Amino acid sequence: MKDKRDEIQQLYDCLMSSIDLKEGVREYWDRQSCGTDIAVSEKHSQEYFEEIEQYRYDVEHEIMPFAQFSRWHGKKVLEVGVGAGTDFLQWVRSGALAHGIDLTSEGIENVQHRLEVYDLECEDLRIGDAENIPYEENSFDLVYSWGVIHHSPDTPKALGELVRVAKPGGRIKIMVYNRRSPYVVYKYLRWGLLAGKPFKSIKSIMAEHQESPGTKAYSIHEFKNLLLQHPVRIVSIDAPATYYDLLPDKPAPARWGAYVLTFLMGLKRCGWFLRAEVEKKA
Repeated sequence: MKDKRDEIQQLYDCLMSSIDLKEGVREYWDRQSCGTDIAVSEKHSQEYFEEIEQYRYDVEHEIMPFAQFSRWHGKKVLEVGVGAGTDFLQWVRSGALAHGIDLTSEGIENVQHRLEVYDLECEDLRIGDAENIPYEENSFDLVYSWGVIHHSPDTPKALGELVRVAKPGGRIKIMVYNRRSPYVVYKYLRWGLLAGKPFKSIKSIMAEHQESPGTKAYSIHEFKNLLLQHPVRIVSIDAPATYYDLLPDKPAPARWGAYVLTFLMGLKRCGWFLRAEVEKKA
């Protein structure tokens, strides 16, 4: 009987910890959506949004060829985690039947203002949780989520939700952080070795020092195994070297080391952005 009570208590503690962590994630991104810190113009003005858009696609040039916005004209698309609304705007501009959710009211307000600035409309926009997506199963031709589910306390559950709401034969496009990247090596040096904590795990460093609390990173092998727990066919999975892996804002010795490390780790597999495209099986 005592063992049963202990088991129930452990489950309760785990649930409460997850709820607290999710609230921490929500509070973090409610303060400022990802990528908006570079803008200098008045918030929610056209100039503000254009500064964010130009910077995003200049620096994160991996997005455009991966998303292929124009290919989804007339198709039902869901973006999970709209954030600043930059990618979401491209779905709308491309004529997709664009639906979007975000954990935060800040993200939803960004998109609402952005659409208003450009006199555009989307199909649906609402606050929603990646772990409990508020749409029926088999609803979308494409489910897209760039840099979102690695912030979710239960990433495997969020991944399952992306698959659930995709139509049979539909595509799911996801980016999560790559654990085997020069950027993560830098994080370890900064928050592990040079902080006098050489045995601190990458998992702990990411959870404590990368954006919102509890952030995770995966190797290609790890994320592939997560994907294959669901009824999907992997179309592509890669992690090309990114701007961030080259540490452009660090001193010259760090940049040189990053270039060498990027080459040694493999230009196609060492990038900070791990991209996966899968097709939901019929």
